[in-house]
Amino acid sequence: MKALKYILISLIATTLLPVVLQAKAPIFPINQPDPKPNRIIRTCCSFGTEMQLFAIPGVKLTETTSIEKIGPHHYLGDASEENGIIYSRRGGFIDMAHLRDQSDWTAYLYSQILENKKKGSLSIILGREGGEKNLNVIIPSNLNNLDLIHLAGKIAYDLSVWHEIATWFGASTIPFVPERYSSFSIEDPYSNLLGVTIGIQALQSELPYEQAVTQIIRKTLKELDAVSNEAETFLAMEAVRDIWWTRDKKLPSSKVLLQRQLQVYPCLKPWLVPGWASENQTSSELTVPELASNGHNLSQFYQLEFKLNYKFPFHKMFPERRERNITQNDFDRMLAQVATELTRKESQTRERKDKLNN
Repeated sequence: MKALKYILISLIATTLLPVVLQAKAPIFPINQPDPKPNRIIRTCCSFGTEMQLFAIPGVKLTETTSIEKIGPHHYLGDASEENGIIYSRRGGFIDMAHLRDQSDWTAYLYSQILENKKKGSLSIILGREGGEKNLNVIIPSNLNNLDLIHLAGKIAYDLSVWHEIATWFGASTIPFVPERYSSFSIEDPYSNLLGVTIGIQALQSELPYEQAVTQIIRKTLKELDAVSNEAETFLAMEAVRDIWWTRDKKLPSSKVLLQRQLQVYPCLKPWLVPGWASENQTSSELTVPELASNGHNLSQFYQLEFKLNYKFPFHKMFPERRERNITQNDFDRMLAQVATELTRKESQTRERKDKLNN
């Protein structure tokens, strides 16, 4: 069953060299020419239980894990991490692969910002995902180390939001294998921001980065009241079957998810399974890093630039523009378009059901 996790993505996954990170600033070895994380470091997990895969009859996929099962954190991932989805009574469903990815992106971006602080600027080519992707950062000398850590976290989170947007509009790791089925999955945005939050905490620790993340993950899962075993996560997913997701469709159908999480800024409230929280137990909200210690908005210090491919309905979203270029400041329009398309899809589904019932 474990091997099934890699069917859709790991077929073309890039082999990454081991990287050692220490203390507050991750240190990459000299012989590592490009320590930049891949756009998807670890394979994310499909939401649902005993899911069938299109064109692979008889296979049922359940990608859950537990506190007792997960292993130490490894920068850029390792099979011993035993990632999967865990349910928590205060943080909802948590995808450990998404969480670890965003912690690593935060660490990587912080190391690059710190390395270029004296120069005062940073430019990184981030490859292609829905089109060309680049990052430009201005690094003012009056920002302290904590500001730089928060700046890295903000950029990492924006990149995670871009991944959700891009996969909705047709970006995929494997050609002709759509990933819209997992775009804005209920657990993804919260898991992403939780990973950024853990990365920020780890970069302030005196411990080596990987050790710090390992300890903070376990502490955080305990604080979020994560269930004790995989069976409980399975039952939590079953409790929202045919409400949040359905087993009637096969992966990678976009119709597997019945609900999606589009509220991604400025804070995130987890989706909790009704009836699973203890009495007087409150959800754990997370806030996207926004301000430096001097009160300036972190967004003014960087620009994520995207040159969109033709899968995006660009002129519908940006009728006043000719060039297919956007930045993170344009995400609101794109999220609005996703919401519009979801509403239209839900309306069409209701109409079809009404016709069948009549």
